[in-house]
Amino acid sequence: MPARFIIPLILLILGEYYSFIVIRLAVRHMPPAARVSIIVFHFLVSLVAWTSFIFLRKINWAEMPHMARNIYVAFVIGYMVSKIVVVPVMLSDEIRRLIVWIAGFFQTKQQVPATTTGNGIPRSVFITHLAMALGGATLLSFIYGITNRYKYQVRRVKIKFDNLPASFRGLKIVQISDVHSGSFDSHKAVQRGIDKIMAERPDMIFFTGDLVNNKADEIQPYTDIFSQLRAPMGVYSTLGNHDYGDYVEWPSAQAKVANLEWLKKTHAAMGWRLLMNEHVILNRGNDKIAVIGIENWGAKAGFPKYGDMRKAYAGLPEQNVPFKMLLSHDPSHWDAQVRTEYKDIDIAFAGHTHGMQFGIEIPGFKWSPVQYVYRNWAGLTKEENQYLYVNRGFGFLGYPGRLGILPEITVIELV
Repeated sequence: MPARFIIPLILLILGEYYSFIVIRLAVRHMPPAARVSIIVFHFLVSLVAWTSFIFLRKINWAEMPHMARNIYVAFVIGYMVSKIVVVPVMLSDEIRRLIVWIAGFFQTKQQVPATTTGNGIPRSVFITHLAMALGGATLLSFIYGITNRYKYQVRRVKIKFDNLPASFRGLKIVQISDVHSGSFDSHKAVQRGIDKIMAERPDMIFFTGDLVNNKADEIQPYTDIFSQLRAPMGVYSTLGNHDYGDYVEWPSAQAKVANLEWLKKTHAAMGWRLLMNEHVILNRGNDKIAVIGIENWGAKAGFPKYGDMRKAYAGLPEQNVPFKMLLSHDPSHWDAQVRTEYKDIDIAFAGHTHGMQFGIEIPGFKWSPVQYVYRNWAGLTKEENQYLYVNRGFGFLGYPGRLGILPEITVIELV
């Protein structure tokens, strides 16, 4: 089993152990009936959470009422994460108890503190209460995060390029990524996001993959909304790992192929130019720039490599295009291939990570657990003369909310 699964599993098991200790200590002074009832309730809720966790892909979430599903999933995820939050707090108490035990071990029996007798070194009441408070706050925060799932944040970035042709100076690009339309439950909320995009009056719009969770029929109820995306120089899109239908079972290989073809036609029907390992040249007077788009190419976590940069690049060097932009869903592609083999790509646009939909972002500081897997997980990165922008995602997947990492509409101006 990969380490990315083993470590969270160990933390969850430790979390179960310590959360039981915290609950047991919290109810120790209650009447026996109340004490037993609370412990049994805690056990049953944990059982439900683990069942949902283990059989995640076997449960037909789409058939559940949206609000009930959102609250249930947010509660289960928050409940599991709250147990993980308890672990470091309780481990700190274990360290304290170990230090007390070592100190007592080297003392004579007459000098042994009273806290080391009887049932041993007691747990700190303060740390136990702190663990309970942090766990409870974490759970409530994840439930609150449901209210942020459509709270679109417009992020504005200006980037200077010395080699940008004069005719394209001031070019305004709006990027969105990771729509995950199968998770949506409000046409009105999605429409507000599209209205925000169009209010920016962009010259171009880029979409960097994951239009659906699994199947092409998920986007069909929203095509009238996303068809409203228009820009003078076009709307360009590419595919993400979820667009291929790799994460669901199909009745036949032909059904899976047909689903992908339907999704491709949907891009075209909405007026989007889907770039499948290809490029387009855009002209203004005598100046020109290139937009390159490849299929999903991931360097981490076993994600598929459908992308083919050689095919996308074919014929491009001969056209003497001074400025090149790349649409590639997975940001790990930038480090793994773009920066090493295609140093003339000026800026790449990616998504994929969602910022894990959970983290902390304040001026001068940002953190999310996803950074331990992806070096570039949100925002702008520069290495030498190349840039990468990772969009935090327009939609949501799994957890039906956003906590600290809001859905993003990126406005990039090239100057």
